[in-house]
Amino acid sequence: MPSSLFSPKIMYAAVPPSAALAGEPLHSQRLVLRPYLPTDQADFFALLDASRARLRPSFPAREAAVQTPLDAARVLATFHHDWQAGHLYVLGIWLRATGQYLGDISLKPNWAGPITVEIGYYLAPEAEGHGYAREALRAVLPFGFGTLGATRLLVRCRTNNPRSCAVAEAVGFTLLPPRPRPWPLRKLNPAESEILYYSLRLTDAGDASLNSPS
Repeated sequence: MPSSLFSPKIMYAAVPPSAALAGEPLHSQRLVLRPYLPTDQADFFALLDASRARLRPSFPAREAAVQTPLDAARVLATFHHDWQAGHLYVLGIWLRATGQYLGDISLKPNWAGPITVEIGYYLAPEAEGHGYAREALRAVLPFGFGTLGATRLLVRCRTNNPRSCAVAEAVGFTLLPPRPRPWPLRKLNPAESEILYYSLRLTDAGDASLNSPS
C-alpha cells in the first residue's frame, strides 16, 4: 500500500473542502483515527524504527525520511501542512480503550474531476490479526466519499502482502485488471509490476459509506 510522503504540486480542479480542514477525529467501535499532534512524535518514530525492513517496500519515502526522532517531528509538521493544503490527509490509529498507538492510514486525493482518493495504511506487527486495519479502512470511507467528495477510492497492495489485499477485499474493494506497462518501464522498475490495485466506487459502496462511524 505505498503512500507517498511528499506530494508534487498539482493543479486543483476543486478547492479542498472546508470540512476537511477541521481535522475532526474519526471513531469506530474500537478505534480513534485522528491527525497527528507534535506530542505523537515518540510513538510515530518508535513504530517506524521497529518495522523498517517490513515497511520499506511499501512506504519507502516515509521510512527514508524518518531516520531520527527529530526527523519524525519534521515529518509530522509536514503532515499538518499537507492537510491544510489538501495534498495528503494522514491519520494515526489509536485503540479507544487504552490509547495504544497502532498504526497509520492516509488519503491522497487527486482533486481532478471525478475525484479519486488513494488510501495507504499500515499497522504495528503486534496490532495485526485483530481486524484493526479493516475497521480503520471502513472508518475512513465517509471521509473519502463524503468530506472529500471522491467518486472512487483506490488501495494499492503488493502481491507479497496478502494481509493487505485481504483487508481491501473484506471492506468491499474490487481488484482491478493489471495495468499493462511498456517493457522498458517494467525493466527499469520491476517492483511496480508487483502492485495490485483495488477500487471502490461511490455507486458500489452504498449509503453506509457516507455515514460517520459510531
